[in-house]
Amino acid sequence: MNSKAKLLTVFILSFVAWSCKTDKLVSNQYLAPNLPEQYRDQAKAPQETSIGSIPWRDFFKDQILQTLIDSAIQHNLDMKLALKNIEASQLSLKQAKANYLPSAQLQIRGNSTNPSNNSMNGLSLGQFLGQHHVEDYTASLGLSWEADLWGKIKNQNSAALASYLQTEEAKKVIQTQLIAQVAQGYYQLLMLYQLRDIAKQNLQLSDTTLRIVQQQYDVGDITLLALEQVDAQRLSAAALIPDFELQITIQENAIQILSGKLPQEIKIAEKLSNIQFPEELATGVPADLLSHRPDVKQAELAITASQAYQQYAKARMYPSLVISAEAGVNAFKASNWFNLPASLFGAITGSITQPILQRKELKTQYELARVEQEKNVLIFKQKVISAAGEVSDALISIQKLREKQKITSDRTNRLKEATKHANLLFETGMATYLEVITAQSNILQSELELAQVKKAELAAVVDLYRSLGGGWSNN
Repeated sequence: MNSKAKLLTVFILSFVAWSCKTDKLVSNQYLAPNLPEQYRDQAKAPQETSIGSIPWRDFFKDQILQTLIDSAIQHNLDMKLALKNIEASQLSLKQAKANYLPSAQLQIRGNSTNPSNNSMNGLSLGQFLGQHHVEDYTASLGLSWEADLWGKIKNQNSAALASYLQTEEAKKVIQTQLIAQVAQGYYQLLMLYQLRDIAKQNLQLSDTTLRIVQQQYDVGDITLLALEQVDAQRLSAAALIPDFELQITIQENAIQILSGKLPQEIKIAEKLSNIQFPEELATGVPADLLSHRPDVKQAELAITASQAYQQYAKARMYPSLVISAEAGVNAFKASNWFNLPASLFGAITGSITQPILQRKELKTQYELARVEQEKNVLIFKQKVISAAGEVSDALISIQKLREKQKITSDRTNRLKEATKHANLLFETGMATYLEVITAQSNILQSELELAQVKKAELAAVVDLYRSLGGGWSNN
Protein backbone atom coordinates (compact mmCIF):
# COMPACT_ATOMS: atom_id res chain seq x y z
CA MET A 1 0.00 0.00 0.00
CA ASN A 2 1.51 3.37 -1.02
CA SER A 3 1.73 6.37 1.29
CA LYS A 4 -1.32 8.09 -0.27
CA ALA A 5 -3.51 5.05 0.31
CA LYS A 6 -2.31 4.78 3.91
CA LEU A 7 -3.02 8.47 4.53
CA LEU A 8 -6.50 8.12 3.03
CA THR A 9 -7.19 5.06 5.19
CA VAL A 10 -6.12 6.92 8.36
CA PHE A 11 -8.31 9.87 7.40
CA ILE A 12 -11.37 7.68 6.80
CA LEU A 13 -10.90 5.80 10.06
CA SER A 14 -10.45 9.07 11.98
CA PHE A 15 -13.60 10.52 10.43
CA VAL A 16 -15.61 7.36 11.30
CA ALA A 17 -14.30 7.45 14.86
CA TRP A 18 -15.19 11.13 15.22
CA SER A 19 -18.67 10.72 13.75
CA CYS A 20 -19.43 7.73 15.95
CA LYS A 21 -18.20 9.34 19.14
CA THR A 22 -20.83 9.58 21.89
CA ASP A 23 -21.33 12.68 23.99
CA LYS A 24 -19.86 13.01 27.45
CA LEU A 25 -22.17 12.96 30.44
CA VAL A 26 -22.76 16.47 31.69
CA SER A 27 -23.71 17.82 35.08
CA ASN A 28 -27.40 18.09 35.89
CA GLN A 29 -27.07 21.16 38.09
CA TYR A 30 -27.93 23.54 35.26
CA LEU A 31 -31.19 21.67 34.71
CA ALA A 32 -32.62 22.78 38.07
CA PRO A 33 -35.11 25.66 37.94
CA ASN A 34 -33.92 29.05 39.14
CA LEU A 35 -34.44 29.10 42.89
CA PRO A 36 -34.89 32.29 44.95
CA GLU A 37 -32.43 33.48 47.56
CA GLN A 38 -34.84 32.58 50.34
CA TYR A 39 -38.13 30.79 50.88
CA ARG A 40 -41.47 32.53 50.83
CA ASP A 41 -42.71 33.45 54.33
CA GLN A 42 -39.17 33.14 55.70
CA ALA A 43 -39.12 35.54 58.63
CA LYS A 44 -35.41 36.37 58.61
CA ALA A 45 -32.49 36.25 56.22
CA PRO A 46 -31.45 32.69 55.40
CA GLN A 47 -28.65 31.12 57.42
CA GLU A 48 -25.82 29.02 56.01
CA THR A 49 -27.05 25.81 57.62
CA SER A 50 -30.52 24.36 58.07
CA ILE A 51 -32.17 22.01 60.52
CA GLY A 52 -32.23 19.48 57.69
CA SER A 53 -28.53 18.82 58.31
CA ILE A 54 -29.09 18.03 62.00
CA PRO A 55 -29.01 14.26 62.76
CA TRP A 56 -32.40 13.02 63.89
CA ARG A 57 -31.04 11.91 67.27
CA ASP A 58 -30.04 15.51 67.97
CA PHE A 59 -33.24 17.00 66.60
CA PHE A 60 -35.65 14.79 68.57
CA LYS A 61 -34.63 14.86 72.25
CA ASP A 62 -37.38 12.64 73.67
CA GLN A 63 -35.82 9.28 74.64
CA ILE A 64 -39.01 7.30 74.01
CA LEU A 65 -39.41 8.86 70.58
CA GLN A 66 -35.77 8.08 69.79
CA THR A 67 -36.35 4.44 70.73
CA LEU A 68 -39.42 4.25 68.49
CA ILE A 69 -37.61 5.83 65.55
CA ASP A 70 -34.60 3.55 65.96
CA SER A 71 -36.87 0.50 66.05
CA ALA A 72 -38.70 1.68 62.94
CA ILE A 73 -35.45 2.15 61.01
CA GLN A 74 -34.27 -1.33 61.95
CA HIS A 75 -37.50 -3.30 61.64
CA ASN A 76 -39.82 -1.45 59.27
CA LEU A 77 -40.58 -3.65 56.27
CA ASP A 78 -40.34 -0.80 53.76
CA MET A 79 -36.83 -0.09 55.04
CA LYS A 80 -35.88 -3.75 54.73
CA LEU A 81 -37.22 -3.79 51.17
CA ALA A 82 -35.14 -0.70 50.38
CA LEU A 83 -32.03 -2.46 51.67
CA LYS A 84 -32.78 -5.45 49.44
CA ASN A 85 -33.09 -3.09 46.47
CA ILE A 86 -29.68 -1.66 47.34
CA GLU A 87 -28.23 -5.17 47.55
CA ALA A 88 -29.65 -6.07 44.14
CA SER A 89 -28.36 -2.82 42.66
CA GLN A 90 -24.88 -3.51 44.05
CA LEU A 91 -24.84 -6.84 42.24
CA SER A 92 -25.92 -5.17 38.99
CA LEU A 93 -23.13 -2.61 39.40
CA LYS A 94 -20.54 -5.35 39.90
CA GLN A 95 -21.87 -7.11 36.82
CA ALA A 96 -21.58 -3.90 34.77
CA LYS A 97 -17.98 -3.36 35.90
CA ALA A 98 -17.13 -6.90 34.79
CA ASN A 99 -17.97 -5.93 31.19
CA TYR A 100 -14.48 -4.43 30.87
CA LEU A 101 -12.97 -7.87 31.42
CA PRO A 102 -12.66 -10.38 28.58
CA SER A 103 -15.04 -13.31 28.67
CA ALA A 104 -13.30 -16.66 29.13
CA GLN A 105 -14.62 -20.10 28.30
CA LEU A 106 -12.99 -23.43 29.09
CA GLN A 107 -14.10 -26.18 26.75
CA ILE A 108 -13.35 -29.90 26.75
CA ARG A 109 -14.79 -31.72 23.76
CA GLY A 110 -14.58 -35.23 22.41
CA ASN A 111 -16.43 -36.68 19.45
CA SER A 112 -16.38 -39.68 17.17
CA THR A 113 -17.65 -39.51 13.56
CA ASN A 114 -18.56 -42.55 11.47
CA PRO A 115 -19.26 -41.42 7.88
CA SER A 116 -20.98 -43.52 5.28
CA ASN A 117 -18.77 -46.06 3.59
CA ASN A 118 -20.19 -44.91 0.26
CA SER A 119 -19.22 -41.28 0.85
CA MET A 120 -15.95 -39.58 -0.03
CA ASN A 121 -15.13 -39.16 3.66
CA GLY A 122 -15.81 -42.84 4.37
CA LEU A 123 -13.72 -44.02 1.40
CA SER A 124 -10.88 -41.67 2.36
CA LEU A 125 -10.85 -42.93 5.96
CA GLY A 126 -10.76 -46.56 4.86
CA GLN A 127 -8.02 -45.90 2.30
CA PHE A 128 -5.66 -43.72 4.32
CA LEU A 129 -6.36 -44.60 7.97
CA GLY A 130 -7.58 -48.14 7.63
CA GLN A 131 -10.65 -47.41 9.79
CA HIS A 132 -14.20 -46.28 9.22
CA HIS A 133 -14.49 -43.64 11.98
CA VAL A 134 -12.50 -40.64 13.10
CA GLU A 135 -12.08 -39.35 16.64
CA ASP A 136 -11.35 -35.80 17.73
CA TYR A 137 -10.39 -34.66 21.25
CA THR A 138 -9.99 -31.01 22.13
CA ALA A 139 -9.31 -29.08 25.36
CA SER A 140 -9.14 -25.33 24.90
CA LEU A 141 -9.41 -21.97 26.62
CA GLY A 142 -11.14 -19.25 24.66
CA LEU A 143 -11.02 -15.51 25.34
CA SER A 144 -13.22 -12.83 23.80
CA TRP A 145 -12.89 -9.10 24.40
CA GLU A 146 -14.85 -6.19 22.95
CA ALA A 147 -12.98 -2.93 22.60
CA ASP A 148 -14.95 -0.05 24.11
CA LEU A 149 -14.47 2.21 21.10
CA TRP A 150 -17.59 4.34 21.51
CA GLY A 151 -18.01 4.25 25.30
CA LYS A 152 -20.74 1.61 25.25
CA ILE A 153 -19.36 -0.26 28.26
CA LYS A 154 -18.44 2.97 30.00
CA ASN A 155 -21.99 4.27 29.69
CA GLN A 156 -23.37 0.94 30.88
CA ASN A 157 -21.27 1.33 34.01
CA SER A 158 -22.39 4.94 34.45
CA ALA A 159 -26.03 3.92 34.18
CA ALA A 160 -25.53 1.06 36.64
CA LEU A 161 -23.73 3.37 39.09
CA ALA A 162 -26.48 5.98 38.88
CA SER A 163 -29.11 3.28 39.43
CA TYR A 164 -27.23 2.04 42.47
CA LEU A 165 -27.00 5.54 43.90
CA GLN A 166 -30.71 5.95 43.23
CA THR A 167 -31.47 2.98 45.48
CA GLU A 168 -29.30 4.58 48.17
CA GLU A 169 -31.30 7.80 47.89
CA ALA A 170 -34.54 5.81 47.84
CA LYS A 171 -33.59 4.34 51.20
CA LYS A 172 -32.96 7.84 52.52
CA VAL A 173 -36.36 8.96 51.20
CA ILE A 174 -38.07 6.11 53.05
CA GLN A 175 -36.12 6.85 56.22
CA THR A 176 -36.97 10.57 56.24
CA GLN A 177 -40.64 9.79 55.66
CA LEU A 178 -40.58 7.03 58.28
CA ILE A 179 -39.02 9.26 60.92
CA ALA A 180 -41.55 11.99 60.19
CA GLN A 181 -44.43 9.51 60.42
CA VAL A 182 -43.21 8.07 63.73
CA ALA A 183 -42.61 11.53 65.21
CA GLN A 184 -46.00 12.87 64.12
CA GLY A 185 -47.68 9.69 65.32
CA TYR A 186 -45.96 10.04 68.69
CA TYR A 187 -47.08 13.66 69.06
CA GLN A 188 -50.58 12.54 68.09
CA LEU A 189 -50.40 10.01 70.93
CA LEU A 190 -49.27 12.67 73.41
CA MET A 191 -52.16 14.87 72.29
CA LEU A 192 -54.66 12.07 72.85
CA TYR A 193 -53.32 11.50 76.36
CA GLN A 194 -53.64 15.21 77.06
CA LEU A 195 -57.18 15.30 75.65
CA ARG A 196 -58.10 12.38 77.92
CA ASP A 197 -56.64 14.18 80.94
CA ILE A 198 -58.57 17.34 80.04
CA ALA A 199 -61.77 15.32 79.79
CA LYS A 200 -61.11 13.73 83.20
CA GLN A 201 -60.45 17.12 84.80
CA ASN A 202 -63.61 18.49 83.26
CA LEU A 203 -65.53 15.46 84.55
CA GLN A 204 -64.28 16.16 88.06
CA LEU A 205 -65.44 19.76 87.71
CA SER A 206 -68.83 18.55 86.47
CA ASP A 207 -69.08 16.16 89.45
CA THR A 208 -68.50 19.06 91.83
CA THR A 209 -71.14 21.15 90.07
CA LEU A 210 -73.60 18.25 90.13
CA ARG A 211 -73.16 17.79 93.87
CA ILE A 212 -73.93 21.45 94.47
CA VAL A 213 -76.98 21.31 92.20
CA GLN A 214 -78.15 18.11 93.92
CA GLN A 215 -77.96 19.83 97.31
CA GLN A 216 -79.90 22.80 96.01
CA TYR A 217 -82.48 20.51 94.48
CA ASP A 218 -82.84 18.60 97.75
CA VAL A 219 -83.71 21.80 99.59
CA GLY A 220 -86.00 22.95 96.78
CA ASP A 221 -83.93 25.91 95.54
CA ILE A 222 -83.85 24.66 91.92
CA THR A 223 -86.00 22.48 89.73
CA LEU A 224 -85.51 18.91 88.50
CA LEU A 225 -84.87 20.34 85.03
CA ALA A 226 -81.73 22.06 86.26
CA LEU A 227 -80.52 18.85 87.91
CA GLU A 228 -81.09 16.82 84.73
CA GLN A 229 -79.29 19.32 82.50
CA VAL A 230 -76.24 19.48 84.78
CA ASP A 231 -76.16 15.68 84.96
CA ALA A 232 -76.41 15.48 81.16
CA GLN A 233 -73.48 17.90 80.89
CA ARG A 234 -71.45 15.64 83.19
CA LEU A 235 -72.28 12.58 81.09
CA SER A 236 -71.18 14.38 77.93
CA ALA A 237 -67.78 14.99 79.51
CA ALA A 238 -67.62 11.38 80.72
CA ALA A 239 -68.38 10.05 77.22
CA LEU A 240 -65.24 11.71 75.86
CA ILE A 241 -62.96 9.59 78.05
CA PRO A 242 -63.59 6.14 76.49
CA ASP A 243 -63.47 7.72 73.05
CA PHE A 244 -60.00 9.15 73.71
CA GLU A 245 -58.85 5.88 75.31
CA LEU A 246 -59.98 4.02 72.18
CA GLN A 247 -58.03 6.43 69.98
CA ILE A 248 -54.97 6.06 72.25
CA THR A 249 -54.97 2.28 71.82
CA ILE A 250 -55.38 2.53 68.05
CA GLN A 251 -52.61 5.12 67.82
CA GLU A 252 -50.26 2.98 69.93
CA ASN A 253 -50.93 0.02 67.65
CA ALA A 254 -50.25 2.12 64.56
CA ILE A 255 -46.93 3.39 65.91
CA GLN A 256 -45.81 -0.08 66.96
CA ILE A 257 -46.70 -1.55 63.57
CA LEU A 258 -44.83 1.30 61.90
CA SER A 259 -41.88 0.42 64.14
CA GLY A 260 -42.01 -3.19 63.01
CA LYS A 261 -43.48 -4.53 66.24
CA LEU A 262 -46.67 -6.21 67.30
CA PRO A 263 -49.34 -3.95 68.87
CA GLN A 264 -48.57 -3.10 72.48
CA GLU A 265 -48.73 -0.24 74.96
CA ILE A 266 -46.29 2.66 74.72
CA LYS A 267 -45.14 4.03 78.05
CA ILE A 268 -44.91 7.79 77.68
CA ALA A 269 -42.99 9.99 80.08
CA GLU A 270 -43.49 13.41 78.50
CA LYS A 271 -46.46 15.72 78.16
CA LEU A 272 -47.43 17.39 74.91
CA SER A 273 -47.24 20.84 76.45
CA ASN A 274 -43.60 20.24 77.48
CA ILE A 275 -42.36 19.47 73.97
CA GLN A 276 -40.46 22.47 72.70
CA PHE A 277 -38.46 23.27 69.58
CA PRO A 278 -36.29 26.36 69.02
CA GLU A 279 -38.19 29.52 68.22
CA GLU A 280 -35.98 30.12 65.19
CA LEU A 281 -35.72 27.15 62.83
CA ALA A 282 -32.91 27.63 60.31
CA THR A 283 -33.83 26.65 56.76
CA GLY A 284 -30.70 27.54 54.81
CA VAL A 285 -31.17 28.61 51.19
CA PRO A 286 -33.45 26.89 48.65
CA ALA A 287 -30.45 25.72 46.62
CA ASP A 288 -29.52 23.41 49.52
CA LEU A 289 -32.47 21.21 48.56
CA LEU A 290 -30.46 19.91 45.59
CA SER A 291 -28.05 18.19 47.96
CA HIS A 292 -30.11 17.70 51.14
CA ARG A 293 -33.37 16.32 49.78
CA PRO A 294 -32.87 12.63 48.91
CA ASP A 295 -35.90 12.53 46.60
CA VAL A 296 -34.48 15.48 44.63
CA LYS A 297 -31.10 13.79 44.49
CA GLN A 298 -32.80 10.58 43.38
CA ALA A 299 -34.53 12.43 40.53
CA GLU A 300 -31.22 14.00 39.52
CA LEU A 301 -29.56 10.57 39.43
CA ALA A 302 -32.40 9.33 37.24
CA ILE A 303 -31.32 11.94 34.67
CA THR A 304 -27.74 10.71 34.87
CA ALA A 305 -28.84 7.08 34.44
CA SER A 306 -31.10 7.86 31.48
CA GLN A 307 -28.44 10.05 29.89
CA ALA A 308 -25.89 7.23 30.18
CA TYR A 309 -28.35 4.73 28.77
CA GLN A 310 -29.07 7.10 25.89
CA GLN A 311 -25.35 7.20 25.05
CA TYR A 312 -25.20 3.41 25.37
CA ALA A 313 -28.13 3.06 22.96
CA LYS A 314 -26.39 5.42 20.55
CA ALA A 315 -23.14 3.42 20.72
CA ARG A 316 -24.98 0.21 19.86
CA MET A 317 -25.61 1.60 16.36
CA TYR A 318 -21.86 1.84 15.69
CA PRO A 319 -19.43 -0.93 14.69
CA SER A 320 -18.16 -3.19 17.44
CA LEU A 321 -14.62 -4.58 17.47
CA VAL A 322 -14.28 -8.01 19.06
CA ILE A 323 -10.94 -9.77 19.48
CA SER A 324 -11.05 -13.51 20.18
CA ALA A 325 -8.30 -15.99 20.99
CA GLU A 326 -8.34 -19.72 21.58
CA ALA A 327 -5.54 -22.12 22.57
CA GLY A 328 -5.37 -25.71 23.74
CA VAL A 329 -4.62 -29.26 22.68
CA ASN A 330 -6.20 -31.30 19.91
CA ALA A 331 -5.65 -34.88 18.71
CA PHE A 332 -7.36 -37.58 16.66
CA LYS A 333 -6.55 -40.16 19.32
CA ALA A 334 -7.01 -39.90 23.05
CA SER A 335 -3.56 -41.40 23.59
CA ASN A 336 -2.01 -38.48 21.68
CA TRP A 337 -4.07 -35.78 23.40
CA PHE A 338 -1.28 -34.54 25.64
CA ASN A 339 1.55 -35.35 23.30
CA LEU A 340 3.19 -31.95 23.60
CA PRO A 341 4.03 -29.84 21.73
CA ALA A 342 2.66 -31.71 18.72
CA SER A 343 -0.97 -31.51 19.95
CA LEU A 344 -0.89 -27.79 20.78
CA PHE A 345 -2.93 -25.37 18.67
CA GLY A 346 -3.82 -21.70 18.82
CA ALA A 347 -5.94 -19.17 16.97
CA ILE A 348 -6.62 -15.45 17.18
CA THR A 349 -9.24 -13.51 15.29
CA GLY A 350 -10.53 -10.00 15.11
CA SER A 351 -13.90 -8.93 13.78
CA ILE A 352 -15.76 -5.69 13.19
CA THR A 353 -19.54 -5.95 13.19
CA GLN A 354 -21.80 -3.17 11.92
CA PRO A 355 -25.58 -3.54 12.50
CA ILE A 356 -27.48 -3.04 9.25
CA LEU A 357 -30.93 -4.58 9.32
CA GLN A 358 -31.24 -3.89 13.08
CA ARG A 359 -30.34 -0.23 12.72
CA LYS A 360 -33.98 0.92 12.65
CA GLU A 361 -34.67 -0.98 15.87
CA LEU A 362 -31.53 0.39 17.54
CA LYS A 363 -32.36 3.93 16.43
CA THR A 364 -35.86 3.58 17.90
CA GLN A 365 -34.36 2.43 21.17
CA TYR A 366 -32.09 5.48 21.14
CA GLU A 367 -35.03 7.81 20.54
CA LEU A 368 -36.96 6.16 23.36
CA ALA A 369 -33.95 6.67 25.64
CA ARG A 370 -33.83 10.34 24.63
CA VAL A 371 -37.53 10.81 25.45
CA GLU A 372 -37.03 9.04 28.77
CA GLN A 373 -34.20 11.41 29.64
CA GLU A 374 -36.35 14.43 28.80
CA LYS A 375 -39.10 13.03 31.02
CA ASN A 376 -36.63 12.62 33.88
CA VAL A 377 -35.51 16.23 33.47
CA LEU A 378 -39.12 17.38 33.87
CA ILE A 379 -39.58 15.11 36.91
CA PHE A 380 -36.39 16.55 38.44
CA LYS A 381 -37.62 20.13 37.98
CA GLN A 382 -41.00 19.15 39.41
CA LYS A 383 -39.31 17.61 42.47
CA VAL A 384 -37.28 20.75 43.11
CA ILE A 385 -40.29 23.04 42.83
CA SER A 386 -42.42 20.76 45.02
CA ALA A 387 -39.66 20.59 47.63
CA ALA A 388 -39.42 24.37 47.80
CA GLY A 389 -43.21 24.56 48.09
CA GLU A 390 -43.24 22.05 50.95
CA VAL A 391 -40.72 24.13 52.89
CA SER A 392 -42.75 27.28 52.32
CA ASP A 393 -45.96 25.51 53.40
CA ALA A 394 -44.31 24.27 56.60
CA LEU A 395 -42.91 27.71 57.40
CA ILE A 396 -46.26 29.49 57.07
CA SER A 397 -47.99 26.69 58.98
CA ILE A 398 -45.60 27.03 61.91
CA GLN A 399 -45.94 30.81 61.89
CA LYS A 400 -49.75 30.88 61.84
CA LEU A 401 -50.17 27.95 64.25
CA ARG A 402 -47.95 29.70 66.78
CA GLU A 403 -50.09 32.81 66.43
CA LYS A 404 -53.24 30.72 66.84
CA GLN A 405 -51.76 28.91 69.83
CA LYS A 406 -51.10 32.21 71.61
CA ILE A 407 -54.65 33.40 70.95
CA THR A 408 -56.16 30.07 72.04
CA SER A 409 -53.98 30.02 75.16
CA ASP A 410 -55.14 33.53 76.14
CA ARG A 411 -58.75 32.55 75.53
CA THR A 412 -58.33 29.40 77.61
CA ASN A 413 -56.91 31.38 80.54
CA ARG A 414 -59.81 33.81 80.32
CA LEU A 415 -62.31 30.96 80.29
CA LYS A 416 -60.66 29.33 83.30
CA GLU A 417 -61.18 32.54 85.24
CA ALA A 418 -64.74 32.80 83.92
CA THR A 419 -65.48 29.25 85.09
CA LYS A 420 -64.16 29.99 88.57
CA HIS A 421 -66.28 33.12 88.77
CA ALA A 422 -69.35 31.30 87.47
CA ASN A 423 -68.99 28.61 90.15
CA LEU A 424 -68.57 31.19 92.92
CA LEU A 425 -71.53 33.22 91.71
CA PHE A 426 -73.65 30.06 91.41
CA GLU A 427 -72.85 29.04 94.97
CA THR A 428 -73.97 32.46 96.19
CA GLY A 429 -77.06 32.46 94.00
CA MET A 430 -75.88 35.25 91.73
CA ALA A 431 -75.55 33.04 88.62
CA THR A 432 -77.78 30.40 87.10
CA TYR A 433 -76.86 26.78 86.45
CA LEU A 434 -77.04 27.51 82.71
CA GLU A 435 -74.19 30.01 83.04
CA VAL A 436 -72.14 27.41 84.89
CA ILE A 437 -72.82 24.75 82.25
CA THR A 438 -71.92 27.18 79.46
CA ALA A 439 -68.67 28.20 81.17
CA GLN A 440 -67.64 24.58 81.71
CA SER A 441 -68.48 23.63 78.13
CA ASN A 442 -66.50 26.60 76.80
CA ILE A 443 -63.39 25.80 78.84
CA LEU A 444 -63.54 22.16 77.80
CA GLN A 445 -63.69 23.01 74.10
CA SER A 446 -60.98 25.65 74.42
CA GLU A 447 -58.57 23.31 76.23
CA LEU A 448 -59.19 20.56 73.68
CA GLU A 449 -58.56 22.99 70.85
CA LEU A 450 -55.37 24.27 72.51
CA ALA A 451 -53.96 20.74 72.67
CA GLN A 452 -54.86 20.15 69.02
CA VAL A 453 -53.19 23.41 67.93
CA LYS A 454 -50.04 22.49 69.87
CA LYS A 455 -49.94 19.08 68.18
CA ALA A 456 -50.48 20.68 64.75
CA GLU A 457 -47.56 23.03 65.39
CA LEU A 458 -45.27 20.13 66.33
CA ALA A 459 -46.40 18.24 63.23
CA ALA A 460 -45.56 21.29 61.09
CA VAL A 461 -42.08 21.48 62.63
CA VAL A 462 -41.54 17.79 61.85
CA ASP A 463 -42.76 18.40 58.31
CA LEU A 464 -40.33 21.31 57.94
CA TYR A 465 -37.50 19.06 59.15
CA ARG A 466 -38.46 16.41 56.59
CA SER A 467 -39.00 18.86 53.75
CA LEU A 468 -35.48 20.24 54.31
CA GLY A 469 -34.09 16.72 53.92
CA GLY A 470 -33.67 15.98 57.60
CA GLY A 471 -33.76 12.47 58.99
CA TRP A 472 -31.44 10.37 56.83
CA SER A 473 -28.24 11.19 58.72
CA ASN A 474 -27.56 9.59 62.12
CA ASN A 475 -24.15 11.17 62.66
